Amino acid sequence: MKAIIGKRTESGTPDLKEITELAEAAGYEVIDQVTQTRVEDPAFGFGDGKIAELAELASEHDVTAVILDNRLGPYQTYNIGTELPDGVTVIDRFTLILEIFAQRAQTKKAQLQVELAELRYELPRVSAKVSLARRDEHPGFMGLGEYDETRERDIKSRISRIRDELERIAEDEAEWRTRRRESGFYLVALAGYTNAGKSTLLRQLATDLEIDANDGLHPDLDPTAESRDRLFTTLGTTTRRANVDDRDVLVTDTVGFIRELPHWLVESFRSTLEQVYHADLVLLVVDISEPVEDIRSKLVTCHDTLYERNEAPILTVFNKVDQVDDAALETRLAALTDLAPNPVTISAQTGAGIEPLRDRIDEELPARQRERLMLPLTEDTMGLVSWIHDHAGVNDVRYGSEHVEIDFAGSIRVIEQARSRAADLSVAD
Repeated sequence: MKAIIGKRTESGTPDLKEITELAEAAGYEVIDQVTQTRVEDPAFGFGDGKIAELAELASEHDVTAVILDNRLGPYQTYNIGTELPDGVTVIDRFTLILEIFAQRAQTKKAQLQVELAELRYELPRVSAKVSLARRDEHPGFMGLGEYDETRERDIKSRISRIRDELERIAEDEAEWRTRRRESGFYLVALAGYTNAGKSTLLRQLATDLEIDANDGLHPDLDPTAESRDRLFTTLGTTTRRANVDDRDVLVTDTVGFIRELPHWLVESFRSTLEQVYHADLVLLVVDISEPVEDIRSKLVTCHDTLYERNEAPILTVFNKVDQVDDAALETRLAALTDLAPNPVTISAQTGAGIEPLRDRIDEELPARQRERLMLPLTEDTMGLVSWIHDHAGVNDVRYGSEHVEIDFAGSIRVIEQARSRAADLSVAD
């Protein structure tokens, strides 16, 4: 599929880097580009001259789409379409993002979230058509076709059903998190902008230790975490076990942020962000090779999103240090101190800095408590000792003629369970 991209800004020089990456991520071959700096035109968004230029280029290159890095209203979309050759589709920024999401959605949850976003994008457009038709007692709306109030009701009904289904999925995920913690796992979430390297980092942190995906705890487990140099590689969530000292740590890779997303689109993926909000630690992964002002802008947006509801510590991880020289790295770190005062620098691609990152993860996770239990020497006691080995860090075990003394450190949930099981042993004894 061939496409022409365009962007209008009211001041400055339009930056086409991200929209080009988005178009390519959706499978388009970008043939040409058009930019304009001017106030928005109510009818077309762009000026008449630029629309004529778009039409000429579309005809010359025989493209299938004109992709505009602006949010277009239904009226503007229709008007631009009438000026383009037949068969050329007008796609605005958010329609393109939804197209990518639809391509990437593999799980039931991701597919529901994409459908919800698409419906929330369509609803105000359908409502506008209905409202105008009612006002003017006219059966059509600017040539876009016959309005149908039934469609508006169907969209609202489907949105309600999807929300209910996503809520049930969220409840299941909350139960998984609870059971994981009760089993001694610490939960770490990867957050950050798309293409920052989260999936690559997950592969670096992951170990060869197997997790039983059929035990009811890990339905989001994938055998691999795909890492490719494209936007939105990860749309759902992927969880892997990580090796951090002697802790049992699960790291979850989540959907990436992107600039200028409307509230309705972020809200559609709220249940995915719950994995971030309820983690024990968030690793905010940032591409340090980008311009400083872009990094600052992204950090501010991430902080606004994460600090709003997140109670866990947030550790900034500057990735892709292999793509900048030492002097440039120092300059960038100094310029970003106010937003990332104590970051970790890594290259997820080469593995540089991964071990220091593991150390920081261990430091930032909730402190483990130390416990010493004196247990009666029985067959059931051996089962408890084995369980403690699996769920905590054992410092020492001493076997006597009648008792077993075990010294270990673990999360408060694991210690509470160990105490409870030890009390049951004493009662049985």
